[in-house]
Order: sequence, then C-alpha cells, then structure tokens
Amino acid sequence: MAFVRAIVQAYQQRRLAPGAALDKAQITPDCIHEPLGHITALQMELLSDHAMRELDDEALGWFERRLPWGSYGMLARASISSPTLGVALQRWCRHHALLAGDIALHLHTAEQGTATLEITEHRDLGVLREFCLVSTLRNAIGLSSWFIDSRLPLLGAEFPFAAPAHASDYAVLFPGPTAFGAAQAALRFDARYLALPLQRDEAALRVMLQRALPLTVRQYRRDRLLVQRVRHALATAPEALHSADTLAAHLHVSARTLHRQLKEEGASLQALKDQARHNKATELLHRTDRPIKQVAQAAGFVSEKSFIRAFKGWTGQSPADFRRRARTPMPDGE
Repeated sequence: MAFVRAIVQAYQQRRLAPGAALDKAQITPDCIHEPLGHITALQMELLSDHAMRELDDEALGWFERRLPWGSYGMLARASISSPTLGVALQRWCRHHALLAGDIALHLHTAEQGTATLEITEHRDLGVLREFCLVSTLRNAIGLSSWFIDSRLPLLGAEFPFAAPAHASDYAVLFPGPTAFGAAQAALRFDARYLALPLQRDEAALRVMLQRALPLTVRQYRRDRLLVQRVRHALATAPEALHSADTLAAHLHVSARTLHRQLKEEGASLQALKDQARHNKATELLHRTDRPIKQVAQAAGFVSEKSFIRAFKGWTGQSPADFRRRARTPMPDGE
C-alpha cells in the first residue's frame, strides 16, 4: 500500500485527482492509509497502467521531467538487438541516462563472478525516493528475465534508506538477502547470466509491450542456469547435499520449485547430488591420503559402507582399489 500512496502523491504533484485510477484497480480511499495494507499484483498493474496513461508519465512523478507513455518501450527496443544480456543491460543503463538525468544506472562485474546493477542519485528524489529506486531496479530485472527467458536469481539487494515498516514485503520483489542503509541502491547476481543470449525478437517485444507491467511485479519462473547453480552449490557447500530443503533455501527458492525447475531442464536433484559426490570423492582419492571414512564424510555420505556401495556403482571398483590403481605407474610403452 505504500506504493499506492506514492502514486497518489504523483497525482497530487500534478494537482490531479487519483479517483479514476483507484477505481480501476478497485482500491477504496479508506484502504490507502492502512500502514501495512496490501494489494494484489493485478491491482498494482491496473493502477500503474491507468496512472501512467492519465499522467502521461511512465516514471509516475519520480523525475523532474515526465517520461511520456512509450518511453520504456523505446529503451527496450534499443536493447532487443543485443547478442547477450550483458550488452543489453549496458545499453539499457546508457540510454536510461538520456531519458532522465536524475539517476544513473551502472553495471559492474567483479573478479569473483558477481554482477552488480546499481543506481547513483543525482538529486534529492524526495518522498518518491523509495518507489523510484525499487521500481527502477524491478523494471531492469524484470525486463532482463524476459530478454533471456529465465529467472535472474539475486545474491542480494541493497537500498540507501532505513528499513520501512513494510520491509518484510521486499522478499516478494527481491527474493534473497535484502539490506537497508546501504550507500546506493543495487542488485547483485551471478555474472554468468550476462553471457546468456537474448531469446526474444522485435515481434515478441511488440506483443510484450501490450502488457509489460507484470514483468515489474511478478517473478519469472524459469531459470536457465539452475543446473549450473545447483552443481556449484553442491560442490562448494557439502552440507547442502543431505537436504533438498537446505539446498533450496541456499538458492532462495522452495524445495518444490527446485524439483520442478530441474525436471523442466531435464535433470534431477538426486542425479546432480550423485555427480557432485562422485567428483568430490574421486578428487580426494586422487590427491589426498585421507582414510576412506574421511573421504566418505567429505563427499556427503553418512557412513563408510554406503559410500563404498555407491562408489562401486559409479566405477565398478571399491574406493581403495580405485586409489591404488590411480597411483600405480603405467608400464613403459603403454
């Protein structure tokens, strides 16, 4: 409801009445002032659509000059021909500065493989600051997901203001860790997504722009790199091997969603767990002299017997035989 009040504020800045927009979304005036009130995603879509058209401002009062209806569609068209998401986001950031100088968007990639999309504020955004920063980042992440036909899972979201009363609701728009009181508004995500090719063309863009607002409030379901993310998590966090719930929490999805999306990608959690255990055990048997029991524990097995049984199923050999043969020098000429 705080964002509804922000849209009402945009009307007040233009000295216009928000009644028609509220009626369109079936929001009564009495509800507006409920401190922790909520509306549905559809109500937010209907309210925003009507307000943007009526105010002829897709920024809804955030900036010193209006962004006429179609402005964000123009930004999307300027990025749709990009070969990868990274290029598309760089274009989006650059062209957004041509529309509004009040803020600037920047995309950075760190050496550790983390991409950061951040906002620099060039003026005091006033009472609409929260609505502006949240909406700008959601617009960018929602369109990015549509471009690559994949969820863009977040490693973290940061905002340069104190936690509002509705801070718990940020998990709906930005699943993952959220921090307040940061230096800048920013989103962090796995940089590997930047290399994904765009899956959309101009024809698809024309259809999407007829109803683009759901992208800004609804999470994209598919994750094209989920299998890679699961493999990485299993390889770097062995404790996650034992529980789908633990692994799902690590990836900021539900266990049900994890299983469903892996199935859609032609994979299974059990097969990925077995592969991670196999890789870990093989590496330790090759490179260390750890006892078989310690290798089993490090690979995520609860007992040495279950490890030996599984390893024989993978290789046809016991762990001890595998280690011995791997370290036996090959005869000359072989």
